[in-house]
Amino acid sequence: MRAGLWQDRRVADDPATASDALLRLAGAYGVVPDHWDFHGQSRRASAATLQGVLGALGVDASSPERVDLAIAHVEDMPWRRVLPPVLVVREGRQAHVAVHVTHGDPVEVWIELDPEVGGGRREVAQADVPVDPRTVDGRLVGRATFTLPTDLPLGWHEIVAEGPSASAHSPLVVTPSRLELPEPLRERRTWGLMAQLYSVRSRASWGVGDLADLAEIGWLAGRELGADFLLINPLHAAEPTVPLTPSPYLPTTRRFVSPLYIRVEDVRETGYLSSADRALVEWAAEPVLAMDDDAGPIDRDAAWTAKRAALEVVFAAPRSAARQAAFDAFVAQEGAGLETFALWCALAEKYENPALWPAEALDPSSSLVTGLREELAERVEFHTWLQWIADEQLAAAQRAALDGGMALGIMHDLAVGVHPEGADVWALGDVLARGATVGAPPDMYNQQGQNWSQPPWRPDALARAAYRPYRDMLRTVLRHAGAIRIDHVIGLFRLWWIPEGADSADGAYVRYDHEALVGILALEAHRAGAVVIGEDLGVVEPWVRDYLSERGMLGTSVLWFERDMHGAPLAPEHYRPLVLATVTTHDLPPTAGYLAGEHVAIRERLGLLTDPVEVVRAAALAEKDQMLGVLHDRGLVGDDPSEREIVEALHRYVMATPSVLVGVSLADAVGERRAQNQPGTDQEYPNWKVPLADSSGRVVLVEDLFTNQRLRSLAAVLNSGV
Repeated sequence: MRAGLWQDRRVADDPATASDALLRLAGAYGVVPDHWDFHGQSRRASAATLQGVLGALGVDASSPERVDLAIAHVEDMPWRRVLPPVLVVREGRQAHVAVHVTHGDPVEVWIELDPEVGGGRREVAQADVPVDPRTVDGRLVGRATFTLPTDLPLGWHEIVAEGPSASAHSPLVVTPSRLELPEPLRERRTWGLMAQLYSVRSRASWGVGDLADLAEIGWLAGRELGADFLLINPLHAAEPTVPLTPSPYLPTTRRFVSPLYIRVEDVRETGYLSSADRALVEWAAEPVLAMDDDAGPIDRDAAWTAKRAALEVVFAAPRSAARQAAFDAFVAQEGAGLETFALWCALAEKYENPALWPAEALDPSSSLVTGLREELAERVEFHTWLQWIADEQLAAAQRAALDGGMALGIMHDLAVGVHPEGADVWALGDVLARGATVGAPPDMYNQQGQNWSQPPWRPDALARAAYRPYRDMLRTVLRHAGAIRIDHVIGLFRLWWIPEGADSADGAYVRYDHEALVGILALEAHRAGAVVIGEDLGVVEPWVRDYLSERGMLGTSVLWFERDMHGAPLAPEHYRPLVLATVTTHDLPPTAGYLAGEHVAIRERLGLLTDPVEVVRAAALAEKDQMLGVLHDRGLVGDDPSEREIVEALHRYVMATPSVLVGVSLADAVGERRAQNQPGTDQEYPNWKVPLADSSGRVVLVEDLFTNQRLRSLAAVLNSGV
């Protein structure tokens, strides 16, 4: 028994206190036992929290004996592998790889280069790094260290090790040292619009803003307003059956697109339908087209019910030989990932309620699922076809935005995670953790903490999968993007894990291999020619922002959150240059509502405040008065400014920053006051269901958007500051 173990066990008898051994085990798996809260106080996780998080990582820490066994296992783990499961390195930097073989055996190592960069073979030389052997599972294992060449090209290569007692290969990912900005962003300041696509409807939208609306808005925003990008909410797929989860940040998968956004009339085969089939499509559309003028909550369920019925009619129509070949090529390109997702959609249609799925259906490799793959083949093909159609319409939207003169075009948003009962959880096995969800500790805006109900990536399992699920997801999102926004980018560094059954505040941070995750993101964005923006708001360790900047990724600055060391609004000249700077964000009411104190009123109404409402309301009023004083001192407003004048002045303030990108909420541009989302709520508020409306509550349709005087006036302000 190791020294000090009895003392550790005495401490462990207190359920609130973690033993030294438990802390050591947590550290080995990247679980951080303490953190600084938003009051600046140090908080330490309880032993129960650490045990719960470790349990979600597949580690039994339920007793001191189990903890000791787990420590021995994790420390031996690297020595059991000939090669690490994956290596991610930066271009031009010296890196080493440890190779484990029976002690004394020779081993040869080489690299097979990525075929996309020409292929070929590169030899790898052994370095003189003596390391004592280790006995593992009764075998004496030696470690040989090899030095990788520093001139390897970017790409997904393969490292191979061969010896008399060992043969192994692992992916070797060479990533950009820095992601360079495209030329237009190096030459001038650019600004763009930020929109929740589902909320911005036209008279042909079937009740929900769609990809044809996206193309229209992108082209007109570039041509009429001079905007260079259009940031939209995540378009990730929701369930294939109603009720649909409203939040675009809680999808069933992040890799594939929600067919809810398809414009039925823009599918080529729709134009060749028989009169009888065309009538079926028109009948399906009729009730939901009438919803486009409705200022009430968006009804996704009605929209998808109608749209799916119409799309099934179009899917059954014959395709030309060329169209069929294009569809087949798309299916082949997306491979098993698409087929598995489509199979899950077919199963979700068959069983409907996730709670009613047979236990065997929850296992993708079961004999039941194998049989259903054939039985449901037509439905599987339908769902793969939906992804092809959505991909075509996304490509058309990006082309339209660029044709309209935008420098970047569509900026897609990547959600933090996925629905706990969704396709990714079903398909990706243990790469997603069971027994814990992602959230955030308490902060000034959510004083009870947040639980986003999303299972997190398991850092160890993701590495064992060579980050391929992560890479495949990025490739799909980036395929038709000029830029990508990473929601809660700190999740590439650490995530707040909440054990099942625990309160949001009773979690712990789990660290990720940020060098691998950020590096792969940089590589895939480089290949796509896209800019990366990380949403780095909230409690973010200062070095993280420096690291992202070093890698050429932009951060995020929101005017209301930017403060100097004295607590005053940060002067515009002191903003970071490498950021997307905005006045507001989708987690706050639009600026008109924020100025009216809606962020306090909503939380009071929903019981989300832990401080007395009078205190919170007074702080909000003081914040507003302080900002108005700063605007007045800079000559941006007069003595009695109107709401519209204040909104424009706030944007002039942001345009005075050195920030390379400036984003303007479309809700701000038309005077909307209602929040799209209230963090920390589910059914208490109509989150993600608010259609775009003006200051009087009248719906603003795409047809009227670019003649809206408030929008055109704000665009003139932005163009004068570029």
